[in-house]
Amino acid sequence: MSVFADLVQRLADLLDPLFGASAAAAAIVLFTALVRLLVHPLSRAAARGQKARAELQPKIAELRKKHAKNPERLQKAVMELHTKEKVSPLSGCLPSLFQLPAFFLLYHLFSNTTIGGKANELLSHQLFTAPLGDRWADALGGGGAFGGAGLVYVGLFAVVTCVAAFNYRRTKRMMAANPAAPVADAEAVPGMGAVGAMTKVMPFMSFFTLFTVAVVPLAAALYVVTSTTWSAVERAVLYR
Repeated sequence: MSVFADLVQRLADLLDPLFGASAAAAAIVLFTALVRLLVHPLSRAAARGQKARAELQPKIAELRKKHAKNPERLQKAVMELHTKEKVSPLSGCLPSLFQLPAFFLLYHLFSNTTIGGKANELLSHQLFTAPLGDRWADALGGGGAFGGAGLVYVGLFAVVTCVAAFNYRRTKRMMAANPAAPVADAEAVPGMGAVGAMTKVMPFMSFFTLFTVAVVPLAAALYVVTSTTWSAVERAVLYR
């Protein structure tokens, strides 16, 4: 944890001439961008995987007809097809999974008052007037929803809402263009039964980010907002 804290502090010191009191917040945005750059190869692989899975749908449809009365044989045949074509049904989850450690590090870093037995100096940093260790509830209890800290959250919520609306429209268009793909995978691939249910709520997933931003420390919320915005732009390019 102390090594990670030193990294954030060094980035803040580097950005201090440009951002002043908000240098730590800028450092978190920069750190998030660096994480996303590292994860980008996985995102590209996930995009190729989705295209490959879409191309397999005609073959899966044939297998469904062929083994309609034998679900176990159908599952085995679909798994063999994925293995033969070197397509993983779960490849799209990898970019998100590899980002979780960075998010939790930030969460814990700005949730603790001490680091290595010393006072956590990063908690003294702010984004404008909002302390990076505070939450939305703290902003509401301070100056209210439209106080100094409250307005910072209004801005974050506005960004998340715009990104979520963009993702909602894009996901609906993709599902309309390829409605059979999730269902086929969900029914034919072992362990993927939840995929069918997830497709029903998938267009609304981005809006759940609003809840995350509201309950985590502001530093972690900055990571979430930056990463979510990056994902929206990245997916629009990779899945165009």
